[in-house]
Amino acid sequence: MKLIRTSTIPLSLNVLLKGQLKFLNEFYEVVGITSEGHLLDELKQREGIKTIEVNMERGISPWKDLVSLCRLYKILKIEKPVIVHSITPKAGLLTMLAGKIAGVPIRIHTFTGLIFPTRKGAVQKLLISMDQLLCWAATHIYPEGEGVKKDLLNYRITSKPLKVIGNGNVNGIDLNYFSPEQITDEQKENLKKELDIHDTDFVFVFVGRLVGDKGINELVEAFSLLTKAENPQRRSKLLLVGPLEQELDPLHPDTLKEIERNPDILSVGFQKDVRPYFAVSHALAFPSYREGFPNVVMQAGAMGLPSIVSDINGCNEIIIENQNGVIVPVKNSEKLREAMTKIMSDQNYYDQLKINARSMIQSRYEQSLVWEALLGEYNKLVKEREYRV
Repeated sequence: MKLIRTSTIPLSLNVLLKGQLKFLNEFYEVVGITSEGHLLDELKQREGIKTIEVNMERGISPWKDLVSLCRLYKILKIEKPVIVHSITPKAGLLTMLAGKIAGVPIRIHTFTGLIFPTRKGAVQKLLISMDQLLCWAATHIYPEGEGVKKDLLNYRITSKPLKVIGNGNVNGIDLNYFSPEQITDEQKENLKKELDIHDTDFVFVFVGRLVGDKGINELVEAFSLLTKAENPQRRSKLLLVGPLEQELDPLHPDTLKEIERNPDILSVGFQKDVRPYFAVSHALAFPSYREGFPNVVMQAGAMGLPSIVSDINGCNEIIIENQNGVIVPVKNSEKLREAMTKIMSDQNYYDQLKINARSMIQSRYEQSLVWEALLGEYNKLVKEREYRV
């Protein structure tokens, strides 16, 4: 039986679902559909699956969206999958509509994060309508976590049953790959030398896109306030690991200036392997405005790092206050600064969080548990369909 997985950009299938499609390909004939890019070829080679290129715009673009919808419909009619399963908003809307028109029997969308709760007015109403249309066209809806499920219910996005698979998250964590033991002392020392990080420095790390919705403006402001008041005996560094994306959600000009002029802010761009950067850091700072179920927070925990996160979906499910991290209000630079100060200056408190960091990820989000739960859900839906037929 054929299973088609779709996402708007190849990064989502290639990185977020790393290893999963290869696992599922042992039980289903898996096809990946996403936009063009070198990651699409990498996905095909690593996962051993067929891939098809369909360009999809992340923003609202009616004409291009219509072209993408028609192309998806034609592909689904040719491929004839039993299941089509989308992640990311635009791919979800287009795939579910194309799947319904093409008569795909099982049409699944996973909501990995919701945009509309952070928007207002006409924009929010439009985004809600788009998600409602997506859910109308889908046969099954899976929120990535309990927070996403709660928002879908509160905003009345759909009346269809909502189920969180396992403990949440779309792919789980490969604890063998994300392990402090995978990075040697020599690797750490070389990277610290390259970045001019001293042994006495306390390093906060952020991993992700450098955009407004990720809380970068607040993070840079909080760090700047921190460095002005900190003890000269122990300096701090802010390590930003991720691409600067100024097209859809640009950072404030003042933020960009501070990143450029502050020698203690180290922006290294996109990195294919983020583990060495976790390994030279002490804590993750992740003040995002919205998430579904952030992999970065789990990855940091698996690497033994406590996290400072905003009080949003996913983050407040992975992090338990004062056990493996700290939860702060959204868009609050001062509370973020206070949390960063405490975690850096109170050694006993920091050690307590660090001890729990990896074990609390291991017990809830180990990768094989997530994969098996998803496979079991697919098999159950196929059997239910066969019974009805």
